[in-house]
Amino acid sequence: MFFASDNSGTVHPQVMQAMAEANTGYHHGYGNDPHTTAARAALRDLFEAPEAEVFLMPGGTASNALALATIVQPYQAVYCSGLAHIHVDECGAPEFYSGGAKLVPVCKDDKITPAALSDALSFWNTGDVHQFDRGALSLTNTTERGNVYTLDEIRALAKQAHDNGLLVHLDGARFANACAHLGCTPAEMTWKAGVDVAVFGGTKNGCMAVEAVIFFDPARAQGLPFRRMRSGHLLSKHRYLAAQMNGYLRDGLWLTLAQSANDRCARLVAGLRAEGIEILTQTPANLIYFQAPRRIHDALQAEGAMYYDMRAAHAGPDDMVRGRLVCDWNLTDADIDCFLQKLKAAL
Repeated sequence: MFFASDNSGTVHPQVMQAMAEANTGYHHGYGNDPHTTAARAALRDLFEAPEAEVFLMPGGTASNALALATIVQPYQAVYCSGLAHIHVDECGAPEFYSGGAKLVPVCKDDKITPAALSDALSFWNTGDVHQFDRGALSLTNTTERGNVYTLDEIRALAKQAHDNGLLVHLDGARFANACAHLGCTPAEMTWKAGVDVAVFGGTKNGCMAVEAVIFFDPARAQGLPFRRMRSGHLLSKHRYLAAQMNGYLRDGLWLTLAQSANDRCARLVAGLRAEGIEILTQTPANLIYFQAPRRIHDALQAEGAMYYDMRAAHAGPDDMVRGRLVCDWNLTDADIDCFLQKLKAAL
């Protein structure tokens, strides 16, 4: 009953097999190998972007931070949600690697609206040299609260951003889960909707440690190879990043795993609602935010359920406490049913 994070599960056997296949003989390092060439070609095919520049990274923080540092200047602003991973979970990496670009949260929630972005642009962009200049808009799909931007929402925000001189970055740590929910192609969720640079995540969805940063206009990518090397994120044995990506993409595994996680999440949501538990977000993908009395959380965790709750230190047994459940690709229906049985007993 492990629902703490989709970072915590195992690596899919197909990905491990791909790494084993790459673990023979000698190859040049730093991405000058046939596995990396194949991975870059496969990603271009997947995104229907034959001219795209593709860079593999070992983690999401480096992917976001270096992508943003490449498209904004140190004196510019990156507009994001108040719950964006780049804002609350990356220890200032985007600011650090960009040389000081300012993150501007435009709303308290996980999804930015055109109205909120308009208000932020009006407040921060007066043309006064004492303020930060316009740089980029950063969106996350799937969001940090498990919600999903629709294609229409992405298109509207991207157009608004471009009309105001902003480039658009997409944090796709759970990219596959959003695609699976929307029933769209990666191209439809990115460059066809107006995204300039996207992070295509693998680590949370069956890989060991690999993300891809994709610039749809190659001219926008100038400088990233140097930033990646300078920051220590260009691995010498780069073929093992590429091997993961090749295994992940083979036979559409990336989408199959995401759909499995989303399906388990839907089963869990239905079970929670059947027991009268309040679900706090839309939960279209693989994250659930819910609330229950603290004593229910205590009982579930005493029975071995692993997940995060957001209790205050002074919360009493009957005080409502928010919890987060994350479903990953290798959860089974039996895992979900076991959790629901424990919940029913606790209630």
